[in-house]
Order: sequence, then C-alpha cells, then structure tokens
Amino acid sequence: MEISDKKLIKSKIFFQPLDNIWEAWTTHEGLKKFFGKDNFIELIPGGAFEIYFLMDNPVGLRGSEGCRILSFLPKKILSFSWNVPPQFEDVRNSVYHTWVVIEFIFVSEHATRIMLTHLGWPTDEKWNVVYDYFDKAWDT
Repeated sequence: MEISDKKLIKSKIFFQPLDNIWEAWTTHEGLKKFFGKDNFIELIPGGAFEIYFLMDNPVGLRGSEGCRILSFLPKKILSFSWNVPPQFEDVRNSVYHTWVVIEFIFVSEHATRIMLTHLGWPTDEKWNVVYDYFDKAWDT
C-alpha cells in the first residue's frame, strides 16, 4: 500500500487550562465529556485508544475499536492510530489505520491551542471519500 503525503490539519483555541484539555483527551471520563458515548483508553504506548460512537452497533462496529496509542509526551503530544467509520465498509475492512497527532499548546493560564494532524492516507482513490469525511468531522 502506498501512502500519500496528504494531511488534514486543524487548529483551535479552547478557553480551558492545558491540564484540563490534556485530561479531556487522555482519560476515560475526560473523553466521555466531549468525544463519543463511551471509550476504552490506556495511556501507554500500544495501549487502547477506542472511542465508541454507535452503541447500538455490534462490537467491532461501534467506533475506533482496535486503535492504539502510538506515543505521547505528557501535556505536549498525543498520537494514536485511527480507523474508518463503519459506513465506509470496504475501506474499514482493509484493517489499515491512519494516525492522528494532537499537539497541546499552552496559550495562557486559561487557554490552550489544539493542533490536530491526521495523516497516513493511502493513495488508493477509495480513501478519498474517507479523507473528505474527516476533513469535515474534525471541525466538530
């Protein structure tokens, strides 16, 4: 599989202290407050980074099952593998995962910038619809 140099880059300032934003992305309770309906996260390299969005779906089709923490620097960087939503069945069944890097940037005591970079996109054109999906989804 050939990987392109395409990247999705999103940046946003949140008016919360860095500690709060880090906790939101790296703990079970934190993720539940803003991302998905449930999750399983193990903040260790190779640990689970699974976020469940579709609780009525069968296990394996609820969200980011099988995704893993790739690396992290506390309160600076979190990277994880990322799969494809179930509606893109053909691509999801390829078992290939892209990856996401989140940078946590101190702005002030009460503000943190998040820089999200989603990369590792295959050149196969069937991935274009998934790229377009995430280009919109990461904005929310």
